[in-house]
Amino acid sequence: MSAQRAAQARSHTEQPPPDSPHGTCSLTMNEHELIGAGLGTIIGAVLGLTGAGGGILAVPLLVFGLGLTMIEAAPVGLLAVGLASAVGAALGLRQGIVRYRAAIFIAIIGIALSPVGLWLAHQLPNAPLALGFALLLFYVCARIYRKAAHELRHGEPPERGAFRPCVVNPLVGRLRWTLPCARSLAATGALAGLLSGLLGVGGGFVIVPALTRYTDLEMKSIVATSLAVIALVSTGSVITASISGAMHWSVGLPFAAGAVAGLMAGRQISRYLAGPRLQQLFAVSGFFAAVLLVIKTLG
Repeated sequence: MSAQRAAQARSHTEQPPPDSPHGTCSLTMNEHELIGAGLGTIIGAVLGLTGAGGGILAVPLLVFGLGLTMIEAAPVGLLAVGLASAVGAALGLRQGIVRYRAAIFIAIIGIALSPVGLWLAHQLPNAPLALGFALLLFYVCARIYRKAAHELRHGEPPERGAFRPCVVNPLVGRLRWTLPCARSLAATGALAGLLSGLLGVGGGFVIVPALTRYTDLEMKSIVATSLAVIALVSTGSVITASISGAMHWSVGLPFAAGAVAGLMAGRQISRYLAGPRLQQLFAVSGFFAAVLLVIKTLG
């Protein structure tokens, strides 16, 4: 009898308590993977429907959906946006609309500045980073909303500026590389890389307006080139975050897989839904996410 009681006591002590990681880790991990994959699908669909720049909602979704901090959410968002952008850029390359020389040049500058942004992010507390991201989200969404409203009123996008340092040579079909052109593209890459490391954004909201302003490329070529830059810069940022130990792969991989699936689905239905009204809906969603981020941070 005493031996039986001792065996029962040992079995009770060997079982993990309900709150221990061994008792709940697999369930929690599965839940995180499923939620992460679902959130990634949303981001991928937004990217497919709205083009480069839609991935800026990745970080707020990770903060609210999985409870990550800004430092934790930034590299995970970059992994998903970068992978989805790589798929979009590959499709653009197949169509021959990616300006790969310009994309590589911008990306090299961005990759060089990305570690600086990541270093700054680790020096700042979570609250200033979150508020800074919310302000950036407000700015991006306001610009998208104004552009869409102009297109709805006038039936066409706003006119480009008169000064375009990067123009296509009609004889060879390539950009003319001049010093003003190189300076403009380098500044674009520097800002995109810095924001990529600091806030975990792909930088499409920087690259697309810059290429629209500084070049005479068609919009489909601008978006495809921007996706190529985002893919390259995000890869550099993800590698830097992995080396520093800031990447949560258990969350990042399902999130990235969902983003790719969502991107492919979004591209298929973009011909039916894409347009100024959808851009405005995206902008309103961004405003809402920014407000919630501010409330969560200050509260």
